[in-house]
Amino acid sequence: MQDWLGPAEWRAVALSLRVSFWATLVSLPLGILVAYALARWRFPGKQVLNGIVHLPLILPPVVTGYVLLLTFGTQGPIGGVLADWGIVLAFRWTEAAVAAAVMAFPLMVRAIRLSIEAVDPKLEQASATLGASPVWVFLTVTLPMALPGIIAGTILAFAKAMGEFGATITFVSNIPGQTRTIPSAIYAFLQVPGGEDSAMRLVIVSVIVAMAALLLSEVLARRVAHRVGGA
Repeated sequence: MQDWLGPAEWRAVALSLRVSFWATLVSLPLGILVAYALARWRFPGKQVLNGIVHLPLILPPVVTGYVLLLTFGTQGPIGGVLADWGIVLAFRWTEAAVAAAVMAFPLMVRAIRLSIEAVDPKLEQASATLGASPVWVFLTVTLPMALPGIIAGTILAFAKAMGEFGATITFVSNIPGQTRTIPSAIYAFLQVPGGEDSAMRLVIVSVIVAMAALLLSEVLARRVAHRVGGA
């Protein structure tokens, strides 16, 4: 693939993989927590939390990117504090990862939530009656049985992060080697004469990665579900 893709195209692919990996990895613990809270807990503002989690799916990506810019920019409430601590995220791949994580988070949470809701609460209650703490019940009963959904949600979030464009280009622009992921690179190549071939090669890469992610999600989820069912 390195011989087939040019240097600029390869940088876009490598950066997309890097951004998507870290976006998925960092958001996974929070995704599991939020999904569990929505599936099992009762608390004031639950529907508000559910709405906030799913907002990136409803809002135009440009709006989400602009909100991120206002929040994490150097003049924003979070970005300003980080800048005072010497942590500058502006126009770097780390902010691209933030945008990708925010856009992929609803898909992750939804898949994990549905998987947790499918776990029979009676199994959790039985474990609790034997003296297991809530944390231990979650780790030994809920989490293993919800693992197929967690795997599916994680891989789908990774694929979504790979394809994120609107929020990313609004939030961190389109800087080669820093924030130019595959979608941004495709857009950039289509703006210059003779860039259609490079754009098409990246489109093919995107399709291959997306299909591979979906197939991997199905295979892993079925294997884990079979093992859990067999246990």
